[in-house]
Amino acid sequence: MSQPSNKVCCVVPDKATFQNILASLPIVTYQPGETVIVDGSKSGRLLILRKGNVAIVKDDIEIAKVAEPGAVFGELSVLLNQPHTADVRVLETSQFHIANATTLFEQNPMAVLYVATVLAHRLDGANHALVQLRHQLQTGEAHSVIAKTVSRIKGLLAAGDEFIED
Repeated sequence: MSQPSNKVCCVVPDKATFQNILASLPIVTYQPGETVIVDGSKSGRLLILRKGNVAIVKDDIEIAKVAEPGAVFGELSVLLNQPHTADVRVLETSQFHIANATTLFEQNPMAVLYVATVLAHRLDGANHALVQLRHQLQTGEAHSVIAKTVSRIKGLLAAGDEFIED
């Protein structure tokens, strides 16, 4: 009788696989100053940054800038079936793949895994930053150091970035 494998295998799509899925989606170009996602609206769409630079804005406060190709926007609204929680404003001419989220997820399960992986990276980064913040508070770090960590946490939780650096 064979022994069960101790290996844990997971099929998480890489960026190249996701880019292949995106190849069939329409591309829309937005100009600086345009808002591609409006706080409080429900679009049912995913926007995937092809190239460009955008800002995530909440209550007129910029909480993150995103320029990473493959960054996904609108995923929380779709997955939680709630309105968008921030504006996404274009900082420089930007191109996005546009997808009806329901259709994309139904036709491409790998897209669901990709978005889940993006969210997991963001949550993991935020968890690490929260631990760092707690340590900074306990050791009496300067206000400016703590403020940078809080800003980083806000960015991690709001950003559409795929990869989070520690």
